[in-house]
Amino acid sequence: MVISDKDLYNLLLQNEILSAEELKKIHDQTEVEKIPFYDALIKSDLITDENLGRLIADNLKLPFVVLNKTPIPQNLLQTIPESVARSQQTIVFGKTDDNLKIATSKSRSQEFESLITKKTGRKVEVYFATPHDIKETLNLYKKEIQKTFDELLKQQVDQAGKSDSEAPISEMVDTLIEYAYENKASDIHIEPEEGKSLVRFRIDGILHDVLTLPINLHDQVITRIKVLSRLRTDEHLSAQDGKLQIKLKEEELDVRVSIVPIVEGEKAVLRLLTSRYRQFGLTDLGMDEQDMKKVKAGFTKPFGMVLSTGPTGSGKTTTIYAILKILNTREKNIATIEDPVEYDIGGINQIQVNPKTNLTFAEGLRSILRQDPDIIYVGEIRDGETSDIAINSAMTGHLVLSTLHTNDAATALPRLIDMGIEPFLVASTVNIIIGQRLVRKICEKCKASSIKTFDEMAKLFAADVVKKHFGDTKEIRVYGGTGCEVCHTTGYSGRIGIFEILELSEEIKKLITQKADSDMIAKKAIEEGMATMMEDGLDKIQLGITTIEEVMRVTKES
Repeated sequence: MVISDKDLYNLLLQNEILSAEELKKIHDQTEVEKIPFYDALIKSDLITDENLGRLIADNLKLPFVVLNKTPIPQNLLQTIPESVARSQQTIVFGKTDDNLKIATSKSRSQEFESLITKKTGRKVEVYFATPHDIKETLNLYKKEIQKTFDELLKQQVDQAGKSDSEAPISEMVDTLIEYAYENKASDIHIEPEEGKSLVRFRIDGILHDVLTLPINLHDQVITRIKVLSRLRTDEHLSAQDGKLQIKLKEEELDVRVSIVPIVEGEKAVLRLLTSRYRQFGLTDLGMDEQDMKKVKAGFTKPFGMVLSTGPTGSGKTTTIYAILKILNTREKNIATIEDPVEYDIGGINQIQVNPKTNLTFAEGLRSILRQDPDIIYVGEIRDGETSDIAINSAMTGHLVLSTLHTNDAATALPRLIDMGIEPFLVASTVNIIIGQRLVRKICEKCKASSIKTFDEMAKLFAADVVKKHFGDTKEIRVYGGTGCEVCHTTGYSGRIGIFEILELSEEIKKLITQKADSDMIAKKAIEEGMATMMEDGLDKIQLGITTIEEVMRVTKES
């Protein structure tokens, strides 16, 4: 790191960004988790990576750059070979007639800068970028070899089709997983169709066709995945679930495997459980300062319940993990019951649901309560028995975090009552409810603006809501991506959450005990200042983070 832990500690203290108490707590955490002080600061969620980078750059008297918001042409990136860029943690990101702009997270090297000057004939202009930003941007080198991956796969397929020799199936499977990882895919779908096998990647929540394999290779690929996942290779008529691990340059990647029989054969879905998302804090997930204060007030109470709600794939688990990350200190005994355990978290006791041994959510929760926990995470409240134990745990001095499948925050309250929980118990134990969805972010490399009229916006959203966010102006500037190589011509890169945070005021507690419906509860919450997911989405449209289409896509059913 370009700055020592001691200097960074003092820099934060002197600038009154964090208190001595907060810094000591973070420093103690580095010794418990054996992680760098910089990483512990980001993990604490008390300062963002970008703000920390600006502070360090200012201290070093260097200009600061956010590379993930800066378009970088491939030919410019290739000025420094990938191996050198990785070893030096340095990226070439811009140039003028006389100067070459480079970003680094390491200490300056006059020798290295001289070599670049000698090679390019331009003076070097040095910027500071954060280690996390450099690491993500180094993946741009991989963008150039996407075609190479395709060609490799096609060569392997052609070789397998023309030769009597055995197809290099193991290499093909490894290549698919590596390619998916480099393209930030969350899932790989390998599905048999008539006469072919289709490979699709889910990127930013949307499935993309990636590759078509000859149908004669499909069974071999599925068998290889079964072998790696320790599943039965002779079973073709039953669903099977497993897990495999593959070693990449960046990490040991865990992959969750599901294989099910369909009409045309066996379909495999591989979920990539990458550690890159474990670094997310609540700010990174898209929660604004006001909502963050409400949520922190909810989970810093010594007991009660914190709920994250939304449909499948709305980021509920990631939000709870971000909260657990903040709560995870040496003084706390934290236990979880999950199905499945998606990420291993150091210092937390995680239990995997196993129906074969009768280890259900309810049974696991009972076992956890005998383990003297301070904080409990129940992966999902699915039935009355689990909700009953969870509510009683929250009443008896435990902080309970969980997720619930409901369309919005307000609906979670009647849902708990429908599960058989007494209204007064719901009112007295639930601290906070987070409703959320995930929207795709506009690609920073190809972002462009356009104009919408007030009337056009009012047809999509309520006129009073549009006026609240954009004022009386007749023309409203909105943004979108035009499509480029970086975002696979989609115009989007990455995802961010839109949220609504429901606090249980005395008035709302009264409504709960009166068994009011979710519409009445939501109306009261909005009167008391709750911003809905749609309103949060409009904020992100106004800021140029996402598009109208994305907000409409995820909120129209709410």
